[in-house]
Amino acid sequence: MEQSQGGYPPPSYQRATEIDRQRSLRTLTHILYGLYAIYWLTGGLTALIAIIINYVKRSDVAGTPFEAHFDWQIRTFWWGVLGHVIGVALFIVLIGVPILWAVAIWMLYRIIKGWLYLYDSKPLTNPRAWF
Repeated sequence: MEQSQGGYPPPSYQRATEIDRQRSLRTLTHILYGLYAIYWLTGGLTALIAIIINYVKRSDVAGTPFEAHFDWQIRTFWWGVLGHVIGVALFIVLIGVPILWAVAIWMLYRIIKGWLYLYDSKPLTNPRAWF
């Protein structure tokens, strides 16, 4: 009696598992954009939660289309933190207010751009870009 040469798990199961994994990572990336989008309503708490998740799940998205989105989100967070620190430091001389507004608008732009690219399943070609 001859045994089947197929492996375990069967190839169809492996494809289904990969599709589920991709779907799960896409959902997670949407949630992270949502957390970043409401950061100013929560005093930055949701952004802290999102950046922790970004770093914890970063290895899971390696080699997937979502890797660029994670890089985009991480860079947005850290440059935003730097901008907010500069704005708060210069708040006393009143130049900090326009800096804080500019940083908030820039972060909002990056969140919206990244989220729209994710929604349209378009790749972020240069996650290291400023815009």
